Amino acid sequence: MKSMRIIGLGLIFLLGGLAGAWADEPTPMSNKEAIDLVQTHANYMWTLVAACLVFFMQAGFAMVETGFTRAKNAINIMMKNLMDFSMGSIAFWAVGFGLMFGATKTGWFGTSGFFFSDFSPDGDPWVLAFWMFQVVFAATAATIVSGAMAERTKFVGYLVYSAIVSAVIYPIFGSWAWGGLFNGGGWLEGLGFIDFAGSTVVHSVGGWAALAGALVLGPRMGKYGKDGSIKPIMGHSMTLAALGVFILWLGWFGFNPGSTTTADKSIAMIFVNTNLAAAAGCIMAMFTSWIKFGKPEVGMSLNGALAGLVGITAGCANVSPGSSIIIGAVAGVLVVLSVVFFDRIRVDDPVGAVSVHGVCGAWGTLAAGLFNMGGTSMAIIGVQLLGMAACFVWTFTLAFTMFKLIDKIVGLRVSPEEELEGLDLTEHGGVAYPDFGVASTHGGIAPLGGGPMTPGAVRVGIPVNQE
Repeated sequence: MKSMRIIGLGLIFLLGGLAGAWADEPTPMSNKEAIDLVQTHANYMWTLVAACLVFFMQAGFAMVETGFTRAKNAINIMMKNLMDFSMGSIAFWAVGFGLMFGATKTGWFGTSGFFFSDFSPDGDPWVLAFWMFQVVFAATAATIVSGAMAERTKFVGYLVYSAIVSAVIYPIFGSWAWGGLFNGGGWLEGLGFIDFAGSTVVHSVGGWAALAGALVLGPRMGKYGKDGSIKPIMGHSMTLAALGVFILWLGWFGFNPGSTTTADKSIAMIFVNTNLAAAAGCIMAMFTSWIKFGKPEVGMSLNGALAGLVGITAGCANVSPGSSIIIGAVAGVLVVLSVVFFDRIRVDDPVGAVSVHGVCGAWGTLAAGLFNMGGTSMAIIGVQLLGMAACFVWTFTLAFTMFKLIDKIVGLRVSPEEELEGLDLTEHGGVAYPDFGVASTHGGIAPLGGGPMTPGAVRVGIPVNQE
């Protein structure tokens, strides 16, 4: 009897456990719920993969800038690009994301979401994926300026600038055009402003800030003669520059299609438009430089590809493939003419950042309205022009003021001696190519990057005006 009683109790506990397990089993999902869940997971995956591609563009910018400048400043350029993303990430987490995408009643800037205050562990994790995609954009806007200010900027001054752009200048304009992508809503997007992936929001912001920085700094030593002549200062590695452009081209397949933040078939046309515009820009820049300079110039051709990419960024989702070729082709011609123009007015931009990102970003924004597949009108074009003008006034004014203040407080430009020696040694205490030397006319070997040479020596293969 006792054993039967034990067995009975055991059966009761077993049945009770099974009943509890059946009661805890989730209700089976409907087909629609299952499909929605798969789509949500795919959206997360695509957005984060695209963020990785855009992050890789930091390497592309670093290679382009390093290749277009002299070997004695390579470490400095690597440090600037490294700190752009590092400083930018913290600044955007703390302040920028809230200003750009926080709730707003005015449409001018967000007022919530600082320090991830809108996120809780048991809340919707989409804010994390969305932030990750947006922070790589913020870092891109800051990095654009690095090239225009290359070879003569104090590192400490650059760090201050990088944080301010990611925390304030880029996010506030971004809130005007993109705030509604999350909790905000900007006045420009309310008017119907078209800038799908950032020809103006990212690239023109970076380009106009670059113009302000180049103007405050002034040209590099030896760039312009007293007679008004322009003396080219050649970059030390077109190989690195070309590698950088190919990396950027690849990264743009995250930049533009990733801006859907949705894994669906709409990204196919955006991929195609992005690629066609880049190819057309590259080809037309090559032919333009061939006609203008007598040779198909590699630097202009590389910048032509970037110009096409910048140009198509605003309209990549709302123009046809045929229109994307036109947009890229015009950008390819425009970038060559723009580089020549800024050189003639003595704005020293070592990598052509103002032309590629500022000028071609403006063109791409206008083109998004002109070639809009849904039709165009003077009202649409008017809003595009308003957005372009607002971007210039906001960015250039604040950036110019910021650079002036930085110059007064901590200094913006290195001394003439430091510039001649090279920023690698004077700012960072290192040499990028320690085992690579160049021969002098006296038969000796001098370190590439600004080391001492005997009087009268000439570096083989490096124009005198680069010293």
